[in-house]
Amino acid sequence: MKSVKAQREKDLHFPVLIEQDEDKVYIVSCPTFKGCHSYGETIEEAMENIKEAIELCLEEEQEKYEKPNKFIGFREVQVTSYVD
Repeated sequence: MKSVKAQREKDLHFPVLIEQDEDKVYIVSCPTFKGCHSYGETIEEAMENIKEAIELCLEEEQEKYEKPNKFIGFREVQVTSYVD
C-alpha cells in the first residue's frame, strides 16, 4: 500500500501589475508566470480574477515540473518623446 503524503497549506505571495485601459477596464498581470493575465471592471474584481489565473498557472507548473520566472522588480525608465 502506497503512503499518502499529507498536504499542507502554504500562503504564497506574487507580484501583480495593475493597469487601466482606454475603456476603464482594469488589466492585471502576474509577471512570475508567462501569460498570466486577467481583467475586471473594478480593481477588486480584477484581483479576484488574477488569483484564479495564478492558481491555474501553479497547477500547470506543477504538472510540467517547471519553475516559474523569478520576479526581480519593477523600474521606471524616462524616455523623451517629441510631439507635434
